[in-house]
Amino acid sequence: MMHIEVLTLFPGILEGALDESMMKRARERDIVRINVRNLRDWTHDRHRTVDDKPYGGGQGMLLKPEPVFEAVDEICGTDRTDWRVVLMTPQGRLFDQRVAREFAGVRRMAIICGHYEGVDERIREVLVTDEISIGDYVLTNGALAALVFIDAVVRLVPGVVGDAQSVADDSFSDGLLEYPQYTRPEEYRGMRVPEVLRGGHHGEIARWRREQAEERTRRRRPDLWQSRQKDRGSPPA
Repeated sequence: MMHIEVLTLFPGILEGALDESMMKRARERDIVRINVRNLRDWTHDRHRTVDDKPYGGGQGMLLKPEPVFEAVDEICGTDRTDWRVVLMTPQGRLFDQRVAREFAGVRRMAIICGHYEGVDERIREVLVTDEISIGDYVLTNGALAALVFIDAVVRLVPGVVGDAQSVADDSFSDGLLEYPQYTRPEEYRGMRVPEVLRGGHHGEIARWRREQAEERTRRRRPDLWQSRQKDRGSPPA
């Protein structure tokens, strides 16, 4: 079973989404355990203070070290050799399908959701094993990023998605965007499903889908296509 602990100031953002659809079923079937914790539960003043002004001045507030350290110590223990402690931060490694596959094999992880202008640097230096960014843009808080991270990782855990092949065919799984897909009716407003998909020849269908995925990736995501070609040792087309 995968075990995920999420430390956030906004548990409601995560709890609603994690109690729906695939994530809910994965939790009910004990494939993954996800606990959402409120960082304010590890404060000791009547105002439940989690932030303070930065030394040296500057804009905004920083997440204080005390509640984060105490939460991680209590949840993960002081010997965290079998835990990955992830900080959701714009300064982290860019999250993609390869990183999702990496974390799908992790048994225990704690996710710290950043907020305000960031976190006290001692959190990053001592507690954090991985820093993850879901993209080069700014969100109101790290709980939203954590949801994206959890969803992408957990759906790769065996047993979460009923059809394992659908996971293998997902966009980015082979460095390509997904090929075009169609369903009934065969014709709608003069637009017909491609004949190759109606012919029933599995080899031709597979070849068409591959060609379409490659063409779509070249056209829509040249950066992704060039990176894939480089990884495969082929000159960019």
